[in-house]
Amino acid sequence: MSRIIAGRAGGQRLTTPPGRLTRPTTDRVREGVFSALAAWNGTANEVPEVQLAGQAFCDLFAGSGAVALEAASRGATTVVAVDRDRCACNVMKDNSRTTRLRIEVSSQTVTAFLAQNHRVFDVVWFDPPYDLAADDMDSLILTACDGALAHNGLLVVERSRRSRDPRFPDGYESWNSRYGETVVYYAQRTGEPEVDTGRAVSYTHLTLPTIYSV
Repeated sequence: MSRIIAGRAGGQRLTTPPGRLTRPTTDRVREGVFSALAAWNGTANEVPEVQLAGQAFCDLFAGSGAVALEAASRGATTVVAVDRDRCACNVMKDNSRTTRLRIEVSSQTVTAFLAQNHRVFDVVWFDPPYDLAADDMDSLILTACDGALAHNGLLVVERSRRSRDPRFPDGYESWNSRYGETVVYYAQRTGEPEVDTGRAVSYTHLTLPTIYSV
């Protein structure tokens, strides 16, 4: 069973969908990435409840909603969670009620959501199934960057270390942090402030071949 790491609902337990249709982001990964997001937002020294205050957050392939609810717990103003599985969406709604954290749950495919979406988000988080084809992942990234991601926003992509590195559009710089079998990629338009993850990272926009493990 997962839990909210920190913020207004820190410590509260979350229900996960039954079966193997979803792969919840581990507590360790969420803790690391949300610390990085606070650094990116310039609020690392603030209490967790306000670290994402004023931010619009979109969680794609949301599963149990653990990531979306973590964002809400840390003060994100708008949180949208998207998953095509109706059972997962019902679990998200239950978790939202239990934790008293407000999120908008959208039961549709990520492709359909991005095609219909007219809103702009400061953070767009992808956590697709690890077996999603790399080319399909690249296509979704391109679509999100073309419309859903704010100009100075941050894209977060969670993948297996066995997957090919995602490709980001021209004009974006990217870097990553590794957590065991999970690799989290960050990307933003060139010239925007970089995320200080507090960890060793690999900057793929530079000619440095080294990948650091944590």
